[in-house]
Amino acid sequence: MKTSLRTLRLATVPMALAAAFPTLAQTDAQAAEKRLSETVVTATRTATRVDEVVSDVVVVDRAAIEASTARTLSELLARNAGLQTTANGGLGKNSTLFIRGTESRHTILLIDGVRFGSATAGQPNYDNIPVDMIERVEVLKGPASALYGSEGVGGVVQVFTRRGAAGFSPYATATVGSHSHYELATGASGGEGGLRYAFGVQKLREKGFSSTNPRVQFGNHNPDRDGFDQESLSGSISYQLTPDWSVSGNLLYADGEVQLDDGPGRDARTALKTQVASLGLKGKVTSDWQTELRASTSADKSASIVAASPNRFSTRQNELSWQNNVSTPIGLAVLGLEQREQKIESTTLYPVSERTITSGFVGLNGSQAGHSWQANLRRDRNSQFGNANTYFAGYAYQFTPAWRAQVSHGTSFVAPSFNQLYFPNFGNPLLQPERGRNTDVGVTYTQGEHQLKLVRFDNQIRGFISNTTIASQVPRARIDGYTLSYDGRFGNLHLRGALDLLDPRNELNGRKLARRADEQVTLGADYTVGAWQFGTALLYVGERFDDANNTPARALPSYATLDLNAGYTFSKEWKLQASLNNLTDRTYETAYGYNQSGRTAYLTLRYTPK
Repeated sequence: MKTSLRTLRLATVPMALAAAFPTLAQTDAQAAEKRLSETVVTATRTATRVDEVVSDVVVVDRAAIEASTARTLSELLARNAGLQTTANGGLGKNSTLFIRGTESRHTILLIDGVRFGSATAGQPNYDNIPVDMIERVEVLKGPASALYGSEGVGGVVQVFTRRGAAGFSPYATATVGSHSHYELATGASGGEGGLRYAFGVQKLREKGFSSTNPRVQFGNHNPDRDGFDQESLSGSISYQLTPDWSVSGNLLYADGEVQLDDGPGRDARTALKTQVASLGLKGKVTSDWQTELRASTSADKSASIVAASPNRFSTRQNELSWQNNVSTPIGLAVLGLEQREQKIESTTLYPVSERTITSGFVGLNGSQAGHSWQANLRRDRNSQFGNANTYFAGYAYQFTPAWRAQVSHGTSFVAPSFNQLYFPNFGNPLLQPERGRNTDVGVTYTQGEHQLKLVRFDNQIRGFISNTTIASQVPRARIDGYTLSYDGRFGNLHLRGALDLLDPRNELNGRKLARRADEQVTLGADYTVGAWQFGTALLYVGERFDDANNTPARALPSYATLDLNAGYTFSKEWKLQASLNNLTDRTYETAYGYNQSGRTAYLTLRYTPK
């Protein structure tokens, strides 16, 4: 009965899509061209127009970041189609991202093209990345191992920090709000001749609220305030050596201290460090051949300052990469080599503490007369697990000026993390890499400034690693569903919305994968009138189970939050913004026993000379 109801529910999505088309009005053709001419990098590893990409991509630019009420990268991503998040409390606490219902460890996080994350936990760390340093975020949904290697089962999140442009553009922001929150940030970008630069510094402090409630496991509840302190800086510089050759460097550093609940009377604290740096040389060998050499390093560190069981975990990843883009009569060929070293240091003794991944990749993407195509092959050699070969193939066709259809299929893999292999009383050294196969079919309707998209996806994962008491593998997990999204403008009114219908299951026993909702709805509206800007955002998340066994007592109820914001631009340089999050003061959890914030208010003053 459940299967038939689910089939009926999913079958109604295409009918809803068709019914919505007549409501889309004809609008200015120049606005549509501006939308389509936007380029993304993450989906192909090269700058590609949005209307030529065969994958499903979400873009969040600086204007959207400033207009949102999100305080963290996880909160920012949660307001987008196909993305669900969880958090163990407030700012700085451990958060996870599920792209189309895949595990958080099934997502690759890149910062300015540099891979960042924990090789012990096996997943990206979003909690110490300052939002004020971000210029743009691209999210690639779907298999990405053929582009970027291990962990690319669900997709890729790529964060781009601020960049320089000609002239001189300083900025400054100050925010105060609930939970004794304040944040100060300032910086500048500019350039002259062949030089471009950007830099910024930020300071954040919040006293917070209790991360846990009495339902939390292991008796860790402590009814005190759990705050977060953070200091960060970022910088980028590039220099045009000749008309065809340039050098560039990027740096992001964040130093945080987060308070955690570790039992009655214990004011536990953990220090977090985020470090990402790269140096690159790019140029044209011939008119048809561009090459880029890059050396990069990233470090994700955490260390207990005060805790019942002190510990320290550090992951460093060093990478050398060489990518070549060659124009051919049938598209742009992408060829490259990479070598990445993962090294961990910890107070926990691991029998293996480092590994090396050597990779080679080739791809082709192009567009002609309404046809777009992409193909990728990659081979990764892991010093622990040997070779892994992955591929991706996609095709899209613009069969009328308004209608575009796309289909793609790709494979992926995930090497087990060091915790899954070796952590005491949990790890299993017999684990093998997970293998995935994903198929996407989508259709997009674009008319002027309106776009409606429906995507059907089916992701099957063999050897799925279940993180229960002991890390173990089940034969297969399957995650399939639909995403229906709309984005459009009616004059000064900007509307957006998405409906996600998901079925994430362990196929061995039919149980739901933990913490994923079958239904999620996101709605948003922004309106500008004169110097005023108003906005609202609604997030609805359906019921979920907190554990892999689907224990009824550990079910997480559905919830909905409503956020409001307003801004007033009172000169060319100054803007005042106010936001009210969780207007109805809804009590809810995204992880069992961990609190989320009630109603909060924030006031931000921005200085941006024009």
